Amino acid sequence: MYERLLPIALLLGSNVFMTFAWYGHLKYKSTPLMAVILVSWGIAFFEYCLMVPANRLGSAVYSAPQLKGMQEVLTLLVFAGFSTWYLGQPLKWNHWAGFGLIAVATWLIFLD
Repeated sequence: MYERLLPIALLLGSNVFMTFAWYGHLKYKSTPLMAVILVSWGIAFFEYCLMVPANRLGSAVYSAPQLKGMQEVLTLLVFAGFSTWYLGQPLKWNHWAGFGLIAVATWLIFLD
């Protein structure tokens, strides 16, 4: 059970860092772009510190396509919360529908 859950937890944590690295600066549009890039790189370092072990450990239980599919669904879940609560931009029905289609695609990846 631990072998199955730890990669998911690490992927979730890495997605929190990466979402802040990619989109957190949108609240600070007056900050110079070079500063935003450097801060984003710094945040992305911590994302890699979680993502690489998640994939390494997860590969003992999941295939690479399964890991990628999980990562995409987790990214969308983290982003949905981030967009709503941090950026103040709640998702609309069509966003949820598109994200749902990606979730269906991930489900397909897990079929034998």
